Amino acid sequence: MSETVKKQPRVILFSTPSCSFCRTAKRYLKQQKIKFREVDVSRDQSAARDMVRRSGQSGVPVIDIGGKIIVGFNRPKIDKLLGI
Repeated sequence: MSETVKKQPRVILFSTPSCSFCRTAKRYLKQQKIKFREVDVSRDQSAARDMVRRSGQSGVPVIDIGGKIIVGFNRPKIDKLLGI
């Protein structure tokens, strides 16, 4: 790896299986070759509480990019935080 490659920030996608915007966000991140960890808040109550604590929202998707929170699928904001 060359030194010019910027390290990708840590990305966490809080989602539920029934959420269409979550699927859109996942598809977009995969298309952009962004590594991310998906957390299903419908199955993990402590993760759901963590998501609400971080974002102040209970709706999904919530995307944590390097500690900055995006609520919903906001492509311009995602691109800005990822530098793409």
